Amino acid sequence: MKAKKAVNRVLKTIFMIVLLMILIIQVYPLFWIFTSSFKTTGEWTANPPYTLPEGFYLGNYVKVIQQSNLPRYLLNSFIVAFFTLLFIVVLSSLCAFVMEKMQFRGKKIAFYYILMGMMVPIFIALIPMFQIYNMAGLRNTYLALIFPQVGFNLAIAMYLYMGFMRYIPFSLLESAYLDGASSFTVYRKIVMPMSLNATITILTFTFIGIWNEFTFSKTFFSNAMMKTVPVGLSDFVAAYGTRDWGATFASISISILPTLIIYFVLNDRVIEGMAAGAVKA
Repeated sequence: MKAKKAVNRVLKTIFMIVLLMILIIQVYPLFWIFTSSFKTTGEWTANPPYTLPEGFYLGNYVKVIQQSNLPRYLLNSFIVAFFTLLFIVVLSSLCAFVMEKMQFRGKKIAFYYILMGMMVPIFIALIPMFQIYNMAGLRNTYLALIFPQVGFNLAIAMYLYMGFMRYIPFSLLESAYLDGASSFTVYRKIVMPMSLNATITILTFTFIGIWNEFTFSKTFFSNAMMKTVPVGLSDFVAAYGTRDWGATFASISISILPTLIIYFVLNDRVIEGMAAGAVKA
């Protein structure tokens, strides 16, 4: 019995050490980026990159806010993220409600057709989209980023919603219909509130992808004032490829704050949503 307890203690210790190592590996890059944003130009040239800053030099943040277009890039990213998430949630939840709770001919065919969108690589659609946007005059507009990101995220969001809506009792919906509620009222007042965890999960993970999106912004925007944050970080590359590392890390620190805040605030709801989806699936 004592030997078994000793083995369990050893295994527990090893498990905790492994978890600690994983935590360090995950957290250290963020810690390094944040501390590096307080280094002066002299520190970057005189000291190795992995050393801690000698003090808290805020000049990099002042330079980023006052002398760069980062505030404009943040605004562009927020506008694109807001409307993209709005369209994704509304369209995917409506599609999921129809596909899961209504009966119609060709339902399976429609379902598999929509899910085919998950198998289309983004890069093979770049040239056709570029030509279409050029002809339609949509390049250098927010719609050039909103449309493709809605299209490529719609299928997976609908699939996740369907996993949750599948277990909403039909008897509950039938009671609402008997009370005179329309399908849209049932969707708005019953289905969506009960799918709140699914909505938060979709919003969180989709926001991270939208916020860090680089390919579409680099392809469809030539106007410097329409850049989003990932593309705008290239502004700190000077002549001959030299880079202002202090300003670069300050801008990166600012740009990752929204994703960190959203994830930490909604972390519990995201875990609940993923767990519920896993159990129900």
